[in-house]
Amino acid sequence: MHERPKVIPFSELIIEEDENFIFINKPAHYSSLDDRHGDVFSIIRQAKKHDENLQLCHRLDKETSGMLVIAKNEVVYREMAIAFEKRLVKKIYHAVAQGSLNVNDLSIKLPLGQTAKGIAKIDLKEGKPSETIIHTLKNFRHHTLVQAEPVTGRLHQIRIHMASQNFPLVADATYGGKMPYLSQFKNKFKESKWENADPMMKRVALHAYQIQFTVFDKAYNVTAPYPKDFAILLKLLEKYDS
Repeated sequence: MHERPKVIPFSELIIEEDENFIFINKPAHYSSLDDRHGDVFSIIRQAKKHDENLQLCHRLDKETSGMLVIAKNEVVYREMAIAFEKRLVKKIYHAVAQGSLNVNDLSIKLPLGQTAKGIAKIDLKEGKPSETIIHTLKNFRHHTLVQAEPVTGRLHQIRIHMASQNFPLVADATYGGKMPYLSQFKNKFKESKWENADPMMKRVALHAYQIQFTVFDKAYNVTAPYPKDFAILLKLLEKYDS
């Protein structure tokens, strides 16, 4: 069951702001745009309440936390759309994958399509060209903190590309990831009778960490700090899976 998000004041999400953009740190479990299920809280809805001229320059999956760029007016939005189209925007994600992976700028190039249910799939015949560059940031015994840079922007691209290499993301049940329980690798872990052992992460372990681009002759490089659940997962892995 998905957690029902509580409404967070939009101003609390803002990391940085100037005359062109607002950069926010999107919490997990919030849709970027209004979804079919009439989500009470979508980022765009909250943004429009803050200032009706704001427009989202891109989107993140509901479960993914992190960096979202919001344009303050139509001119900025168009400029940013061109930058995305020309692939002049560098997006860096951090993710926790299952398994011990040691790579330096590994390029995964596999064409992607999607099923009727909106699940990404590798489609060698009709899929769109897709590329993700993966870099190991930290190794644990059974997990790896990776940096992922999607060169293209397909649906669930990082998730399916990682799964294709047999390194699915933690808690990504859609693509073969398992829920991470402390009991799996903590020695002498005893669960008290009345206590449920909760997974260490309840959503896909993927965070949009940083964005870099230049528009209007101004260079932007903005980082979204880890949310609490992602930081705690890393702390627990550091302690029990090193």
